[in-house]
Amino acid sequence: SNLFTVYNIYSMTEITRLKDVASVQMGLTFRTRLEQSPKGNVAVVQMKDFIAGNRLDSKNLTHVEMANLKQHHMVRPNDLIFRSRGITNTAALVDWDIKHTVLSAPLLRIRVNDSSVLPGYLRLYINLPASQAFLQRHATGTVMQLVGKQTLDVLEIFIPSLDIQQGIVELNYLAEREQYIQKQLSERRKQLINNFIKRVTRTTGDS
Repeated sequence: SNLFTVYNIYSMTEITRLKDVASVQMGLTFRTRLEQSPKGNVAVVQMKDFIAGNRLDSKNLTHVEMANLKQHHMVRPNDLIFRSRGITNTAALVDWDIKHTVLSAPLLRIRVNDSSVLPGYLRLYINLPASQAFLQRHATGTVMQLVGKQTLDVLEIFIPSLDIQQGIVELNYLAEREQYIQKQLSERRKQLINNFIKRVTRTTGDS
């Protein structure tokens, strides 16, 4: 959210609703649990494929055999995948070379159809605390809350210029990259310390 404050988008943007810049479609409903098929011709994105940082694990998707698959069910690059059910209702961007892939319900596919909006920017906007608060306020259900298409459709979107959107996306990428590197350094530091303690303990024991 700090990136949005830096660019002060709230005082210099057009306000619209998500349905005016993107279409929302529910994923396919599978009657049985999906099992990996060695000869599967279609990859399926499921809730389990969301990983840290609101990203998708594209390397471990389940493959199944499906016939008569229609084009409008297919996922395309730059589509957003939205978690409509659960504690977290965030979106991830399809940013890999994707072929013959579909979603399983209750995931929703958000496809930008307005050239004035960058998919990467829309992903960040949906994941903002303010957007998340709106979605959760309008979720249905008690035990397991659900954010439906109707709620997503009316989510207000602040749309700055494409240059500002691109700047926000790039700054966010750098921030996420920095966090990743810091995490790797921290884990490496812990490993070095543990190895040192083991060597010292071993040497003391031998003496």
